[in-house]
Amino acid sequence: MKFFNEFERKFNQYAIPNLMYYIVILYAVGLAVFVVNPVMYWSIYGNYLCLDGRAILHGQIWRVVTFLIYPPSFGSFRFTTVFMGIIALFMYHSLGQTLENIWGSFRFNVFFFMGMLAQALACILGYLVFRQNWMLTTGFLNSSIFLAFAMYFPDAQFLLFFVLPVKAKWLAVAECALYLYSFVFGSAADRCELVVSLANVLVFFLMTRNYRKYAPKEIKRKRDFKKEAKILPKGSTRHRCAVCGRTELDGDELEFRYCTKCEGDYEYCQDHLYTHKHVTKDE
Repeated sequence: MKFFNEFERKFNQYAIPNLMYYIVILYAVGLAVFVVNPVMYWSIYGNYLCLDGRAILHGQIWRVVTFLIYPPSFGSFRFTTVFMGIIALFMYHSLGQTLENIWGSFRFNVFFFMGMLAQALACILGYLVFRQNWMLTTGFLNSSIFLAFAMYFPDAQFLLFFVLPVKAKWLAVAECALYLYSFVFGSAADRCELVVSLANVLVFFLMTRNYRKYAPKEIKRKRDFKKEAKILPKGSTRHRCAVCGRTELDGDELEFRYCTKCEGDYEYCQDHLYTHKHVTKDE
């Protein structure tokens, strides 16, 4: 959209390059604290760092950022948590860096920060509307990154269980199926988090698309250009006067126009454009 392009030109200099690198550092900090002392992690995260609609409305704005200290993978055992967590960190860093290389730093910043603000907004609405303190994590936020990646690289392969190669588009379909299950059978918090996460992907793509190519004038311009650029057989012509039969090969000074009063595609040279007899269906 035009407004987003102008917004990008104005604020592009403030974009944070390699944003996913710093996000992964926050994930790693949360993972390290959890592995060392899970009880302390949940105590600190739940009381001071997680998204809490009531706390945010009472001035604890830092929670909009600190809730990111939640690694993408938690397991039942510490070894599983460390192993899967490290793999997840590398994977999301790679996905985020790839999207930044495609979009540029500014657009990736907008995409990720929109997701963060959407999560915070969902948490605040949960408190104001349902009077519940929802603990929203980074799960759907990370999923939105994967879905955006799958839209650009549907045939990219991932090793499921480190053995089975599966294309990104099929993993995205499976993930959307899980989303649907969570939406139908999950809690109100799950539904709200799901909606805002998917809305982030949808709004971003709608906001950054170039709709000019769908405008009627642009479609007509491209059609006319293809018609004019079409390679003609040797000896054929593009223009021919319907009265005298002259073509552009009869002189460089000749000009040809279509008559708007004639019913049909009748073209005339400058000598007969205003002097010819108009053609109607009755004739």
